[in-house]
Amino acid sequence: MFPCKIDDEIELSLPDIDHDAKALFNLIDQDRNRIMKWLPWVKHMQTVKDEQIFLSNSLIDYQNNKSLIVVIKYHGDIAGTISFNGFDENRHTADIGYWLGKDFTGYGIIHRCVIGMLDIGFNHYDLNKIIINAAVENNASNNVAKKCNFHLDGVLRENELLLDGFHDENTWSLLLKEKIHNDFHSNKI
Repeated sequence: MFPCKIDDEIELSLPDIDHDAKALFNLIDQDRNRIMKWLPWVKHMQTVKDEQIFLSNSLIDYQNNKSLIVVIKYHGDIAGTISFNGFDENRHTADIGYWLGKDFTGYGIIHRCVIGMLDIGFNHYDLNKIIINAAVENNASNNVAKKCNFHLDGVLRENELLLDGFHDENTWSLLLKEKIHNDFHSNKI
């Protein structure tokens, strides 16, 4: 399944701890304040070693079918990550998380990666529903959900703890039967 070619520009791959940790850490460190606004875990990534430990743990979780974190490569350069943060086996659901370094925004990369993750989730993990949760104020993430034809299920009050306190969170979902009836590749990227 991996590496997984999304298109001529984008590939998803399992993390190579020795190779990817430094590049991912550098992307985070160069744009720490912007990324940390929406992803509080960034404050814990203080060294390349922290990233290595995280990637090592994510590979263990992958082997145990608990989660899936993959590295996004754009024209061969490491651009960020996208993940299924956890699988709910009883409900056949998973939620998607993602981030990109600042130099990789504005190219439709996350939109295309989410489409790729939908295929992986529905076809390889037997998911029935895939979820995107985003703070109401996180316009970029909410726009990804809209562009990928996710359904806004509702707003959960004070459901996301960010660095500046609790925020209301939009919960978006896409069902397997909706994916089958939509042509996602017709969206302009």
